[in-house]
Formats: sequence, C-alpha cells, structure tokens
Amino acid sequence: MVKPVLHLIGCLALALPMLAAAGESRGEMAEVGDAERGALIYDSRCIGCHSLAANRIGPRHNDVFGREIGSLKDFDYSEALQKAGGTWDRAALDLWLADPEAYLPGQRMNFMVSEPQDRADLIAFLQQEAER
Repeated sequence: MVKPVLHLIGCLALALPMLAAAGESRGEMAEVGDAERGALIYDSRCIGCHSLAANRIGPRHNDVFGREIGSLKDFDYSEALQKAGGTWDRAALDLWLADPEAYLPGQRMNFMVSEPQDRADLIAFLQQEAER
C-alpha cells in the first residue's frame, strides 16, 4: 500500500508545477499584490515610457487605477484605446499587462508583464497611487 501512495505523491509533485504554469500562461491573476514591490517593478520596467505625474511616450499613471480607459484629454491614445470603453480596474489592468495586444488589438504598447505576481504588485502600486 505504501508504494502506490508514494507513486501518487511523486506524480503530483511532477504535475503541480506544470498545472501552475498553465494557469499563469492563461493570464490568471495573483490574489494579493504588494504595492511596495510594485513600486520597484514600476521603477525598473515602466519608467522608461511612463511617469506617475506626466505624460511621456505613454500616459501618466498617478490616477490610472479607476480611470476610464483612454480618457485623458491631454494624451494622444491609439484608436483602439480611444474606442475601448471601460475602466482601468484590477481585472482590466491584469489583462492589459499580461498581453496588451490580445486585450486591445491595435494599441501601441509593446511590453508585457508575464508573471501574475508582478502584475498584481504593479496593480497594487497603481491603486495605492490613485488613492493618494
């Protein structure tokens, strides 16, 4: 009886990482974000095109969480974003960051955040900044 149980445990140990990776590749959200870690990710990955306070290559982000998609009057959005509708909430930001082109074909952002936890941390940071 011990051998079949050990075999089952061994199979599960091999299968769980693959199942987890499959979930991540579908763009599933991590449950909890760490805003402090998100700030570090923002500074290392996003700051090249974005700023919290000013429009750059991309629009400013200080109030992106909760803002209507494509709504800044002083930024030249792609047609895809101008027509998108909706609000930048947790779910929309997660889909956008996971694969902007899949979320809104024709957009101009050529950057993805593949790791669900990194996206959750960035979103927590952006939500924190919007609440200031």
